[in-house]
Formats: sequence, structure tokens, C-alpha cells
Amino acid sequence: MSGGLLDAVGARQGIVAFVGAGGKKTTLYALAAEHPGRLGITTTTLTPRFPRRAGAHPVVDDTPDLAPQVAAAARTHRRVAFARTSTKSGRVGGIDAALVGACHAAARFEATYVKADGARMRAIKAPAPDEPAIPDDTDTVVFLVSAAAFGAPLDERIAHRPERLAAVTGIATGDTIDATAVSRLLASPAGALQRVPADARLVIVINAVDDDAREAQARSAAHAALAATSRIERVVLTSHRRGAPWIEVIDRA
Repeated sequence: MSGGLLDAVGARQGIVAFVGAGGKKTTLYALAAEHPGRLGITTTTLTPRFPRRAGAHPVVDDTPDLAPQVAAAARTHRRVAFARTSTKSGRVGGIDAALVGACHAAARFEATYVKADGARMRAIKAPAPDEPAIPDDTDTVVFLVSAAAFGAPLDERIAHRPERLAAVTGIATGDTIDATAVSRLLASPAGALQRVPADARLVIVINAVDDDAREAQARSAAHAALAATSRIERVVLTSHRRGAPWIEVIDRA
């Protein structure tokens, strides 16, 4: 199936939190580029500064109540990216998850995209016990994993916190990450389901499905995860190298 990423993920409205590894920022900004309406972009964790390609007016401030500033910016800018300051060069700090909803409502955004955890540029991760920082009023959680993980040994080069991933998937450090291991991550309460609000949609994105071998593994993982839990609404396979982007949606059938 091919079509718009915005509708494949279902990210036109509400608060959308991006978690996991292997393409959070790529997917978030690709969705932002497609979104035709009033859009907020923010983070609840330390992250690189918002890129110019996002086309968003930045509001970076440590004022306790950021909502009035975000609302004021939204009156003259269709897209607003908001965060806290950071002492780390080239970074912005995350806002409190509880503040996201207030900013979203005050600015009357159609959607607010939230980067809700970090992965240190790895392809796959399982969250730490205190992660991710998903706002309680999130409407959609998008959990990402990169298909680059398929066939790779479980170690720190491919996984963020490999010991956490080992505990969730049941494979040992050094073992090959396969579709079964990924499906366990996607269906686990300690994996993709961790801290997802009860009323939120959960959409899985398997990114970097750049060739036929990765596609076969991604499909296998998707079908197994959907069979293992009713909590996942759909799995979206994507590649930003095979098209603009290439997309396949695997729905619950």
C-alpha cells in the first residue's frame, strides 16, 4: 500500500507522542512536512535543536507556564516548536509532560507532535523503567523501531540499553535480533506498551524497510505483534529511501 504518511499513521489531530528508536525525528518531521494545519512540535526529553526544515517558529524558554507564550506565537505562525533551554550546546530541554496539553489547548493546534524519549541514534530500544515521558492526555503513541536491527547481533552498537532489550525479548546479548524478538518488544507491557495511556491509540512504525529482506522480516514481526496483543491498532512499514516515503500499512484483519 502506498499513500500519505500522515493518514497511514493517523497523525492529523490531537497529541501524538513519538517513542522508541530508529527514526523518531525522521518520522516526526516527515509528518510535520505533510501536515496542512496548525501544528505544535515539542519534546519531553533533551533533544537536538529544532531543525530549520521543520518550518516552525521556536519558543525556547524556562518560564514555568509556557502556554501563553506558545499561544501568542501560534497567533502569527502556523507551526510552533517549543521547549526549555539547555546548557548543552545544540540542544533544547524537554518540557514537563503535564504541560503539553495546556500548550496544545492554548494555541488551538490541530496536532502537537512530542518526542517523548531518546535512543542515542540506535536502531532499537526497550524503555527504562522511568520511560517514556508520554503526556497523560496523549491521543496517539507512535512506537518506532528500525528494520536495520533485523539480523544484527544484540549489542550496544545497534541497541540503546541492550540489557533492557534482552530482558524484554528473551534473547541474550550477542544473539541475532530476528522478527520474533522484535514482535516480543512490540507486544510487551515493558516494551512498546509501556506507559501508553489507556485511551491512546498505539501505532507501530517499522522504519528503514529499505529492501525485500527487511520487508519480509518487518511483515513477520508486524503480524506476530498484532496477534499477540489487541493494544496495537496497526503497524506501518516505512522507508525514506524507496520513495517519498514508501509505506505499507498492516491493519488488524
